[in-house]
Amino acid sequence: MRPAVITVAITGSVPRKSDNPALPVTPSEQIESTHEAFEAGATLVHIHVRNPDETPSSDPDLFQAVQDGITRHCPGMIIQFSTGGRGRDASARGSALPLRPDMASLSTGSVNFPTIVYENSADLVNTLASSMKTYDVAPEIEIFDLSHLHGAKRLIEKGQMSQRPHVQFVMGVKNAMPAEEHLLDILLSEKQRILPEATWTAAGIGRFQTSVMDWALARNADAVRTGLEDNIRITHDRLATSNAELVSLACERLAAHDRRPATPIEARQILSLRQSA
Repeated sequence: MRPAVITVAITGSVPRKSDNPALPVTPSEQIESTHEAFEAGATLVHIHVRNPDETPSSDPDLFQAVQDGITRHCPGMIIQFSTGGRGRDASARGSALPLRPDMASLSTGSVNFPTIVYENSADLVNTLASSMKTYDVAPEIEIFDLSHLHGAKRLIEKGQMSQRPHVQFVMGVKNAMPAEEHLLDILLSEKQRILPEATWTAAGIGRFQTSVMDWALARNADAVRTGLEDNIRITHDRLATSNAELVSLACERLAAHDRRPATPIEARQILSLRQSA
């Protein structure tokens, strides 16, 4: 059975404990939730941090606390920081990159979100990409629109990142890319044409999480993504009890497609990352 990387996006910037009490907000909660997800089969963790009032934060000390705990309790797990912009000052979005996580998310263009414009100017994208290169942090390119693939291609042509980035298609955000299967085929075809060496995955938001995962696995994706950042429910009537429960469901989807969760060593090989110390 071919391995696939399971990414767990543990917190995000939008959900609150009032939406789902299982959402991990403090560093200790995030470390514990990640450890449970790691034990369930996740080998990549996508991290946002929060202030005490649950608003999004860019505080490097919070990122470091979570990074240190995960490194200690989840040997070899790939640590990915968010440089996303909801509720964060643009000038601070790369402030934790000097901590040298394995990876960081990088959006290469702007897009409409439900209540805001998620703004990623060319100057900001270049600044974040340059900082990732300086600190040897591998980017995960967040694709909310077809043009964002071409934004990634321009960064490669300028020598700001590897010709083999990891690409994530984000589907189901209101006002952005709908979660429709034929659109994934269009996106994937263009990725294969202009970024043939890139590894890839697709993330479905909310009720689309499982269906997008199945579409990706049916097309031999290198990874899948789950977690409370994207989806706080198991069914319409039941909240997820933890990130680990969502990871367990992802493992079931892998098995249905004759795939299995990658080990930490395999995950790093798949994504062309340095092995952990």
